[in-house]
Amino acid sequence: MTDHKKRTKAVHGGVRRSQYNEVSEAIFLTQGFVYDTAEAAEARFLKAGEDEFIYARYGNPTVAMFEDRIAALEGAEDGFATASGMAAVNGALTSMLQAGDHVVSSRALFGSCLYILEEVLTRFGVEVTFVDGTDLDQWASAIRADTKAVFFESMSNPTLQVIDIKAVSALAHAVGAVVIVDNVFATPVFSDAIAQGADVVVYSATKHIDGQGRALGGIILGKQEFIRGTVEPYMKHTGGSMSPFTAWMMLKGLETMDLRVRAQAMSAQLLAEALQGHKALKNVIYPGLSDHPQHDLAMAQMGAGGTVLAFDCGSQAQAFEVLNKLEIVLISNNLGDAKSIATHPATTTHQRLPDAQKDSLGITPGLVRLSVGLEDPADLVNDLMQALG
Repeated sequence: MTDHKKRTKAVHGGVRRSQYNEVSEAIFLTQGFVYDTAEAAEARFLKAGEDEFIYARYGNPTVAMFEDRIAALEGAEDGFATASGMAAVNGALTSMLQAGDHVVSSRALFGSCLYILEEVLTRFGVEVTFVDGTDLDQWASAIRADTKAVFFESMSNPTLQVIDIKAVSALAHAVGAVVIVDNVFATPVFSDAIAQGADVVVYSATKHIDGQGRALGGIILGKQEFIRGTVEPYMKHTGGSMSPFTAWMMLKGLETMDLRVRAQAMSAQLLAEALQGHKALKNVIYPGLSDHPQHDLAMAQMGAGGTVLAFDCGSQAQAFEVLNKLEIVLISNNLGDAKSIATHPATTTHQRLPDAQKDSLGITPGLVRLSVGLEDPADLVNDLMQALG
């Protein structure tokens, strides 16, 4: 599949067919596997072959198909599928870090990512330095000769700051640091993060990969040595692996992901343009708009503005009023779904942050995050306009 385009890889990559030559990938719902002899069991525990499996927590044929397919899409050597997106973030970081290590991270992160960096890693003796991810001078000042890793969301949640993957990677690689990128908002459709310098790419498969709100899942992608030598031992012993049924759903999601995500991004662009300048809004944030601070970078790095936009209604009361008037758009906290979803980050996904930190990140009381779905964009525009009216 190396020479094929992403859309073809998303349909055909990583397939393992049984003796029945099924068209749709098989679901192997088993926790273990049988060995012909005791000697065969011993040999497999010493070193399992490419299509040999030991226990579902270690690997499974259906899960392996998903890992291989998403790795082919991303241009990675290998991947390890996890139970959730946060299991992927935690696994990528925790598996490689120990007491005394230094990490530099962008400050604008999803609340649970901040928890791992601020609470979990520091509890075990990892030093973490936070920077404004859009300021390359801050990255250059914070990255030290002993920095072990850098971590950032390529597009931040929920304020949609875009980080220069190539430039930050160059600074990190100059000292031998590993670059770990949470690429959820960029999606595998618009992503070229590994080609742009990332060593490890993390996705919440719960979002655009599934795309239909059915299951939790995640994936850690990178070089085979890192995935099998560092991530796999940690994940298989701590129990954060993906279930076979979830992997099958994610495989089905990948088949339509390109079509879905491109349609959602086109609708998001139309909605952002329709909302821009609305008298009821303080501002509209979308990387596809020319007034976005990192518009040029977003176009060069992704080629599109993505499927999520944000707008500021001025106050929490006004934001709640708008949310409560929506008729098509749902109030929930997921994103990347076929259904359009609106979220009030200050009181939900980023509620635990102190007010001063919310202010510094731009998470204002009036901010609403809108994940654009697959509805007709004209209906979505009308829904938002009546809610704002």
